[in-house]
Amino acid sequence: MVWSPFSISALHGQKEQEYDTISIHSNPVISLCDNQNELHPMNRKMELLAPGGDMDSIKAAITAGADAVYCGLNKFNARGRATNINFEDLNGILNFAHRNTCKVFLTINIMVVGSEIPLLINLLNKLVNTSIDGVIVQDLGLLYLLSTYFKTLEIHASTQLTTHNEGQISFLSSLTAARVNLSRELNLKEIKALATKANEQNVLTEVFVHGSQCISFSGMCYMSSVMGGNSGNRGRCSQPCRDRYITTPQGKKFPLNLKDNCAYLDLRQIYDAGVASLKIEGRIKKSDYVYTVVNSWRKQLHRFYTQDKISDDTSDFYKVFNRDFSDDYLRGSINKSMFIDNPRDNSIKHLIEVNNLSKDRKRVKGQKDIFEEKTEIKTVVNNEINSVIISKAPLTLTVSGRRGTPLKISVRTPETSFEVLSKSDLVNAAKTNLGRPDSHPEHEAVVLEKNHKKKKSDFKTLDHDDLLVRLSAINDTEYYIEDLDTAGLERDLFISFNGFSSMKKEILFILNGSRHRIEPIAVPFLKKQPKLENPTLAVLISSKEDISLSNETSADIYFQLPNGFKKEQATCMDLFLKNRKLIPWIPSILIGDDYAAAVTFLDQLHPRLIVTNNTGIAHEACKKGISWIAGPYLNIANSFSLLCLKERFNCHGSFISNELSRFQIRGMIPPEDFKLYYSIYHPILLMTSRQCLIRQVIGCEKDCIDEDCIQSCHRSSTLTNLKNNPLFIKKTKGNYHSIYHWNNFLNTDILTDIPGLFSSFFIDLRDIETETKIQTDKFGLINLFENFLRGSPGSKEKLKQNLYPTTCTQYKKGV
Repeated sequence: MVWSPFSISALHGQKEQEYDTISIHSNPVISLCDNQNELHPMNRKMELLAPGGDMDSIKAAITAGADAVYCGLNKFNARGRATNINFEDLNGILNFAHRNTCKVFLTINIMVVGSEIPLLINLLNKLVNTSIDGVIVQDLGLLYLLSTYFKTLEIHASTQLTTHNEGQISFLSSLTAARVNLSRELNLKEIKALATKANEQNVLTEVFVHGSQCISFSGMCYMSSVMGGNSGNRGRCSQPCRDRYITTPQGKKFPLNLKDNCAYLDLRQIYDAGVASLKIEGRIKKSDYVYTVVNSWRKQLHRFYTQDKISDDTSDFYKVFNRDFSDDYLRGSINKSMFIDNPRDNSIKHLIEVNNLSKDRKRVKGQKDIFEEKTEIKTVVNNEINSVIISKAPLTLTVSGRRGTPLKISVRTPETSFEVLSKSDLVNAAKTNLGRPDSHPEHEAVVLEKNHKKKKSDFKTLDHDDLLVRLSAINDTEYYIEDLDTAGLERDLFISFNGFSSMKKEILFILNGSRHRIEPIAVPFLKKQPKLENPTLAVLISSKEDISLSNETSADIYFQLPNGFKKEQATCMDLFLKNRKLIPWIPSILIGDDYAAAVTFLDQLHPRLIVTNNTGIAHEACKKGISWIAGPYLNIANSFSLLCLKERFNCHGSFISNELSRFQIRGMIPPEDFKLYYSIYHPILLMTSRQCLIRQVIGCEKDCIDEDCIQSCHRSSTLTNLKNNPLFIKKTKGNYHSIYHWNNFLNTDILTDIPGLFSSFFIDLRDIETETKIQTDKFGLINLFENFLRGSPGSKEKLKQNLYPTTCTQYKKGV
């Protein structure tokens, strides 16, 4: 065999010449090797952040040398398919991780619906009394709750927030986010610009450096939600993008399947860009994968810090699950080689090719050797992590005291010991009339703690079983009571409730790293607003030929701006100056110069109102005093998200996510003087991608996307799944590639299901071809919807006669 074998000796804990790959590191996060004197003179160290989908993966990540691990509970996290952990396990994980100088971040990175808010608040009230190092968040309502009521929890913005421009950094900073995960589609130049901006605002940046790569911008993929009822924004993505499709004219069976991300060779450039954390994807991966990848990255970091060298040996990555690798997003080369026409594990196939196992006999033996080595890796890793026990730390309590002396509780943990004394002396029950302290002057100082008489009910007896119950709050920390020794406690003694409560609080304070226990916070909920009447209509267009519609209807007309805004800025400015009725509709993705051009556009035009699906533009609109509406792709799903938008960013109104069901929408309560919008008719966006999707289907003469592709390309195609349903690929001038569902969305039930909630209903009349047939022109369609909103007899039926086939599956299923 000519390929370099995995270092089994390293897994067994033997010292290699370069690095001890198995010993659990015990230095601070900034210290990434055992010997400080070996460090290369660099001013900062990057964090290595590893996935932990289950207990074994968490053990593997920490044992392999991760500086931090991110994991999710059984609820509220964006990897529902992972095993995840129970809350009861969390304190044990925190204890184990922190003893090994590894931080723990908890993922609460899903869109939250209103009915879940009480349960979520209950969780946050528990988390504030743990030593969790950060929570990873997507939902704006949760961001609001954390930044308003649970300020001790450090906020990390999830990749689901699609952070890709400077304004979004400012938006999240204003919500007290301590770090942001940048979009995976960015190149190193773009990352450096954002990291610089973030550093100015004391916000850290993290970048995915290894693992699965999504074809869609994260947080903007609705494919699984629409086609299977499993929302990616709820952690239930069924990955239909990786499904097999009817073979395309280009011969592709898996045309949306990207290779995995691997930035192993780009470490120096990432460091120079100012990135704070290197994040490894993989919370549904097994422990051998996590250990192997973390171990390899740890060695690379050590080599970089101590020798200023970067290894190009990626062979170990190919011995665990992979779809082959690409770092082309980072390098700014978005090309056709980033795709792989097989979504399954590529490791065996790769190693066979590397070792040139072409002859049948040689191939069979080579495959056997490879399988044996993969099995050995799993066995060694399993043996290693099986020897690691993740649990809360045992704690021994010794309680002693006699009448007329303070109660003493001695606490011993594996790391330390301390004593706590009561502020008053103990009372003997047999000799003291607790209701009449004046008859026992020698105990007056005990019973009259604050110069007022105590009743018997104000005191509590002290015995072994009662003490276990009264100290049970210790078991909710990173410790558990292993032994309670009361041999030194005189019988039949009493202590006041307040006195014992103070002792318990002091113990918990010390065990919790000298932090006071936080009492549960009762979060006030919004009050229902009066029902609204006569909702208006809003219309989205994107063609200059449709601008005349603004003169023929009283409906608000939104005009979509392009993603590639830089080169269209002057044209758009001229268009809106000549058509003052038009309301700018600003897209979700605005990267680099395109974002800067959009900000300049706002400065120059200063429109009366905008709709934006980009939080960076929302932040700028708030600063400039421009009224704005939150668009439908901001994934707004609960009342606290609405409150966040209004209170923090002076938002005029908001669209509600079209992923919600009627029951989930009914729970929405807008703040006072805040408008709600809902799209009742539109082509269903499944995803938006920075990649070229056309080349995988009908081909393209270019190997790599360039600026001209974004500005000039105008092409459409279809992709057909094995159920014979076509997906419509749309690339318009100035915009990224998008995929749409075969049927348009039409929801005529919401008007009667939830009357009086919405100020305006919205229809999308852009020229996007699907299988939905439209039997009238756009002006006629607007009239049909206006009649429907007015409640004209037969208008609902006429709409369905003129628009078919359509679907409203999301409204029926919800998330």
